[in-house]
Amino acid sequence: MVRVEQVFKALADSTRRDLLDELFQRDGQSLNALASRFAMTRVAVAKHLRLLEEAGLVVSHRRGRQRLHFLNPVPIRLVHDRWVSKYTETWAAGLVDLKRQLEAPVEKMFEIFIRTTPQRLWQAITDPDTRARFQFGARVESDWTTGSPYRVSHEGVGGLIEGENLEVDPPWRLVQSYHAIWDDDIAAQRTSRVTWQIEQVGDSCRLVVRHDQLPADADEHLYGGWPMILSGLKTWLETGTELTTPGSLMYGGESS
Repeated sequence: MVRVEQVFKALADSTRRDLLDELFQRDGQSLNALASRFAMTRVAVAKHLRLLEEAGLVVSHRRGRQRLHFLNPVPIRLVHDRWVSKYTETWAAGLVDLKRQLEAPVEKMFEIFIRTTPQRLWQAITDPDTRARFQFGARVESDWTTGSPYRVSHEGVGGLIEGENLEVDPPWRLVQSYHAIWDDDIAAQRTSRVTWQIEQVGDSCRLVVRHDQLPADADEHLYGGWPMILSGLKTWLETGTELTTPGSLMYGGESS
């Protein structure tokens, strides 16, 4: 389970912050690619990456012979929700906009640990009423069989996302096509893919959300809302309360 202390410790080192900046600019890089940008050994860079992974700020994924590294902004979102937003609500939302200032890569990964069971986590993801609790009023409808359609909608906005359930393996894995429809410009973007992967770790679950098959010029709003959604999911399952973040931040152009 990642602790807040680990996040602060990881961010305290300038080299590790520089590594996060590198992934901020171009996500999904190999160790060799990252090491080439630093005046230190490959082993030293690997050590820094390991500490970032332990803090949950980086998620690695093996592709062929390479292990690629992805920036995971969820822990920073959680720190923001716990330590920043209640003191500086008028400007803190701008901090999480930082990641959306650069060109989107083709793949995004988000990781979070939640103290719950796989069954309860699966239920939260697929149940319309529970989904609305952590996704700021957005409800999901489907029969949750492979090949079936699903739709996410919000009473105040209308349709948000629609697609097909490509793989349904409760309570461990859900793969879906993803077509955002909340406005005409977003609807013109091509269909991408979202994978929810659940792993039991002791009395908790590791949830990795992978949003891939995004075009190089994908609108950042397609994936920018994931940290807020996953923070809401963790808060709901662990405390039974909803995040107080205004829904307008999600559905004024930041939905996922």
